[in-house]
Amino acid sequence: MTTPRVPDSRFRAYVQFVLALVYYFLARLLAHHGAQGIASDQWMPLVEQAMLVFLLLLGYAGVGFSLNGQAHPVSAQGLPRRPGWASEAGLGLAIGWGAVVLCALVMAVGGGIAIRFSFRPQSWGLLLADVAFFALLALTEEIAFRGYPFQRFARTVGSAGALIAFAALYAFLQALQPGVSKASTSVAVAFSIVLSTAYLRTRALWVSWGINFGWKAARALLFGLAIAGVNTHSPVVQGDPMGPFWLTGGGFGLDGSWLAFFVFLAAIPVVYGLTRDLDFRYNAPEILPGGIPVDLEAAARRQHEAAMGEAAPPLVQIAPAAPTNPTAISYPSLFPETDSPPDASARSTPPISGNETE
Repeated sequence: MTTPRVPDSRFRAYVQFVLALVYYFLARLLAHHGAQGIASDQWMPLVEQAMLVFLLLLGYAGVGFSLNGQAHPVSAQGLPRRPGWASEAGLGLAIGWGAVVLCALVMAVGGGIAIRFSFRPQSWGLLLADVAFFALLALTEEIAFRGYPFQRFARTVGSAGALIAFAALYAFLQALQPGVSKASTSVAVAFSIVLSTAYLRTRALWVSWGINFGWKAARALLFGLAIAGVNTHSPVVQGDPMGPFWLTGGGFGLDGSWLAFFVFLAAIPVVYGLTRDLDFRYNAPEILPGGIPVDLEAAARRQHEAAMGEAAPPLVQIAPAAPTNPTAISYPSLFPETDSPPDASARSTPPISGNETE
């Protein structure tokens, strides 16, 4: 029994995209109010992101299962537990960390970074909480901007159209934060293009999540730099960049610097090249079986009969076969009373004596 195919027209996909986008904002509102009610101010960001990830995964999985007939809706969102998924996430982490190190080196040459450390035991415990916060924050953004809504919009306008549209949407949402500039909007567009390229090349969120997580966590936790104007994420490292605004982004952080914009423009071909094998593995067209079943043995037999003629029917033996040795042939008895042949002397003519006359 085959499962009936769910209709998937472009109009239907667009309606599902709109519903998914509305649900995203509703989930953000629910997670924010829910975290306020159960967590203190210190732990509220972490709890809010955890609740938002849960709501997005649950909601999009339900929609994908009910409206699109997805047997594995969480995997279909871009989170499949396929072979090598951890290596894909590690690749993304390396790319994001590399982008931060490159920016930090240029900033150090152009002006410098004043770094202060705190080695209190309590700081290290909070550092682990910040790591979890950035991991969940990156996962939230990937599910919302590269997961189910992106897939539905790509079904409507194509992958290139979805890449451009979601880059504009991500930049618009980032522009709602205080302290934004033209540079920060440009960085948001370039950053979104890098992440969407990683998703389209791999058909999963592991590489894009790694890039997102590495870019955010490395800046805040390794160098103590500000993220979107907030520089209190790291309890261990505090960094104050020194240099021109276009290089450091000022108090807004690297998200508002032209340096980060050009770094992400250079990262696009890098991501494209490093995901070549994954693109070949997961974007190759699927070969579906077609035609009719063929019996090769019957076809070969018909070809042989056409060339050699039909085979003669087998002979059926009814009586016992005659012996092949002629000496073993028996004849009917000439002497039924004795049932044995006469002696040679009896068969020969008796000699004629001289006393006998005719």
